[in-house]
Amino acid sequence: MTRRTILQSATAALAARSLPAADFPTRRPAPADRKFSSDAVEAKIAEIKAAIADPELAWLFENCFPNTLDTTIHTGSLDGKPDTFVITGDIDAMWLRDSAAQVWPYLPLARNDAKLRAMLAGVVNRQTRCILIDPYANAFNYGPTGSEWSTDHTRMKPELHERKWEIDSLCYPVRLAHGYWKATGDTSCFDKAWQNAAALIVQTFREQQRLKDRGPYRFQRTTAVPSDSLPGDGYGNPTRPCGLIHSAFRPSDDACIFPFLVPSNLFAVAALEQLREIHTAALSNLSFAQQCHELAEQVRQALAAHARARHPKYGEIYAYEVDGYGNQLFQDDAGPPSLLSLPYLGCCALDDPIYQATRAFVLSDDNPYLYRGSAGVGEGSPHAGLGMIWPLGIITRALTTRDPKEIADSLAMLKATHAGTGFMHESFSRNDASRFTRKWFAWANTLFGELILTAHAAKLV
Repeated sequence: MTRRTILQSATAALAARSLPAADFPTRRPAPADRKFSSDAVEAKIAEIKAAIADPELAWLFENCFPNTLDTTIHTGSLDGKPDTFVITGDIDAMWLRDSAAQVWPYLPLARNDAKLRAMLAGVVNRQTRCILIDPYANAFNYGPTGSEWSTDHTRMKPELHERKWEIDSLCYPVRLAHGYWKATGDTSCFDKAWQNAAALIVQTFREQQRLKDRGPYRFQRTTAVPSDSLPGDGYGNPTRPCGLIHSAFRPSDDACIFPFLVPSNLFAVAALEQLREIHTAALSNLSFAQQCHELAEQVRQALAAHARARHPKYGEIYAYEVDGYGNQLFQDDAGPPSLLSLPYLGCCALDDPIYQATRAFVLSDDNPYLYRGSAGVGEGSPHAGLGMIWPLGIITRALTTRDPKEIADSLAMLKATHAGTGFMHESFSRNDASRFTRKWFAWANTLFGELILTAHAAKLV
């Protein structure tokens, strides 16, 4: 079967399960009720909708792609610079990871839209302020209002919503700042405050290598949920220092079992090299650029020595977590940075043989968090419970393949599991898509929009 035949069959299969366009009224807020609007985004929505033959898929794109702008953005200015606070959706707080991922798909549209460009610069500026408040926090309040987690046994501040140390919380802001610069050519965000935050990111990564001591961070929570707290007096399970960076928690906000979280360490290498490029090309700070490269190389060498494992069925693959003692955890978690997401995040090439072997494992029944049921098949996470499939995982699968059938199958599954809401969710039951978590989860919505844009550019929708 030729590629064209595969695409035609996949498109026909999607369209066959659709209702007429009239049966899909928009689920977007009325224009007057939208938090932010962009002429470039609206033009792109109109363009893509007109090009998609499947009315339900076009409707999902119309609802999902602008969801971050429609519902989660608070813009303003602070100290004479754009300032943008981005909530996750149904949680009224700004996660560094989520906010960066939520606005990422709008970057290609920013060069010719001054309003959108200022909003994105405001996210970079707000993330800079957050990192300078506390580089170990994962989520922040709009102001010093305190939070429900203020009694956690760690160094809480009133500006913090939560203080779970996750490597990717510092990687995603670097990715966004680098991507913003590349998309717009604007270097105004790389001011003194941003440079101080970049130095603090490198300092924090070095502290969490724990080569000399356990570092300043510890965390415990009084809770009946074990994955919401850390063992070992708040420092996590034992490790043997080897150059890898400790992550107390996963991107799901669940505690790591082995504190060397492999996909997050690979993401840190990519972020450090992006910092190196910014400080070389945009800031002419060759000394700091070299520091970033040296740390990236140290982590890269430690990954080569400790993160790869010999699986009896798949050969050499990446483990999900390791501890430096030789213990390795074979699984994946749907929340990026995941093993599945590595090429999407720029951590490796799509055709890298170790990644491809890892991907084969991740998408097999040998991954304990790959779920199959009557509603669908895909990666889940301990965070949302057993048997719950994450749309983020399905979307990531489609973004990390060149196989048109795999992309079409992923789109068909996403289309079949939104439970009539017109939006993506955090997770849904493998046997009943009407059982889902998080009705308003902007990251999954926007990432779905990015998938449609990617598929459209490849002439797959």
